[in-house]
Amino acid sequence: MTKTFTLAAPGVDLVYDVRGPLPPADGRPVLLMIGQPMTAEGFGALAEHFPDRTVVTYDPRGLGRSVRKDGRTDHTPQHQAADLHLLIEELGAGPVEIFGSSGGAVTGLELVATHPGDVLTLVAHEPPITCVLPDAEAADRARAGFHEAYQAKGAGAGMAAFITMTSWQGEFTDAYFAQPAPDPAAFGMPAGDDGNRDDPLLSKSSWAITDYRPDPALLNAAPTRVVVAVGEESAGTYTARTALGVAALLGQEATVFPSHHGGFLGGQFGYAGKPAEFAARLREVLDAT
Repeated sequence: MTKTFTLAAPGVDLVYDVRGPLPPADGRPVLLMIGQPMTAEGFGALAEHFPDRTVVTYDPRGLGRSVRKDGRTDHTPQHQAADLHLLIEELGAGPVEIFGSSGGAVTGLELVATHPGDVLTLVAHEPPITCVLPDAEAADRARAGFHEAYQAKGAGAGMAAFITMTSWQGEFTDAYFAQPAPDPAAFGMPAGDDGNRDDPLLSKSSWAITDYRPDPALLNAAPTRVVVAVGEESAGTYTARTALGVAALLGQEATVFPSHHGGFLGGQFGYAGKPAEFAARLREVLDAT
């Protein structure tokens, strides 16, 4: 059974869901699943494979059900890590285990750096951190490209350019930038423009996520076990390369998981992964000593 709660944090009413008892009945730590800009609903298929664990999901500030009251529209790892620290205190169940996806993996790294006592194990799955890439400047240019497409023509054009960027194999070379603008219809998206420019993925509001610079000294000094993960089907793509770069920065090899960047997703989001296989691998990693 899932119970939903609201935590009144500074500048936001943070909405979170708890599956299972608090404190956990078996003495195992809470398993917290976090994303960005994905909200709690994206973890439904994965959480179903942990019926024996107390699983907590949440909507980051300003996304989904978590309504901001601070007048800001930017999404930063620092804000989100501070929110998670308060959420973990609110749960009252001691240090947690975290599975962080994409921007949630970046938030997890910031949480470990700033509140290392909060987290026993962090599995950081494909954190999109550009600074670890040899072609970081070109990657920033590619990011600016999908933002410009969004600003000029709306969500369909912006998302088509985003998918083109994130599916590109290898470094962003001249060949990448010489491509014609992708057709939204080729990705099953409408070409129309609804006039909105506040999408957290396509606007600049989440650029602090990809601009984040992890501190390897802080992360390696923390008592937290940090596992950087990469999807086996992601090889060569932007987030696979950033995962490998973050792992190298921390002096480790990335741990391979089934499927792709959204490998834990069910079919309801149109980007289905392999949630059962993904969950089995996550359980294996969490149970390792």
